[in-house]
Amino acid sequence: MLLQVLLLGRLHHRNLVNLVGYCVDKGQRILVYQFMSNGSLENLLYGEGKNLSWDERLQIAFDISHGIEYLHEGAVPPVIHRDLKSANILLDNSMRAKVSDFGLSKEEVFDGKNSGLKGTYGYIDPAYISTSKFTMKSDIYSFGIIIFELITAIHPHQNLLEYVSLAAMDHDGIDGILDKQLVENCNIEEVRQLAIIAHRCLHKSPKKRPSIGEVSQVMSRINRRQQHRSIENLSGGLSQLEDQHDELSRTASMNHKQNE
Repeated sequence: MLLQVLLLGRLHHRNLVNLVGYCVDKGQRILVYQFMSNGSLENLLYGEGKNLSWDERLQIAFDISHGIEYLHEGAVPPVIHRDLKSANILLDNSMRAKVSDFGLSKEEVFDGKNSGLKGTYGYIDPAYISTSKFTMKSDIYSFGIIIFELITAIHPHQNLLEYVSLAAMDHDGIDGILDKQLVENCNIEEVRQLAIIAHRCLHKSPKKRPSIGEVSQVMSRINRRQQHRSIENLSGGLSQLEDQHDELSRTASMNHKQNE
């Protein structure tokens, strides 16, 4: 417990759920984290009446990548999460995502010990299952699964990987398993770009998977494209309002002249 508190206490990043404190009461040890009002990504994707827009999903993926990037490349020594999953991604009141639950986290210097399999079925790196050695690339694999959840809203326990594999061989590709809520409500090119990086994260060989830094760079390019698209849409909307205003002004002027 003390080691976990020490680990959590030194990790501070806008995309990590912060440890507020801990207490011991009647032999019970409790960790206290910041409150995340919008709950978990898992609940938002699969709960009844829930609806996440494509822009929100893209931002969530972007936030997660930054949280993992801090753990892998910003923390000293680096930290491997070991249990990344949609249930451990929490959303605040602004729908910004934060990585949570470091119960299985280990500093990299302790990695490689054969202490039994840890993690959650459906998110576990196959290479870890065969070697019992968890690496940063195992976190990358889990992140790839989460990205495909964001795209498809198919849970790993519902044969997500089978759907992804079949889609890769199909003419329609990722378009064929896109979440129905996103059909005609997303930028399909951004979806395809995100799917490409997710496929790389799931590569059978850990050495051929990208680092989280590489993933974040791709995510940043997609995010900038999304922001540019939003600005264009806003500009188009303003232009339309200006045209409508000019038309109303002309109509009002004509009516005024007719009444004179």
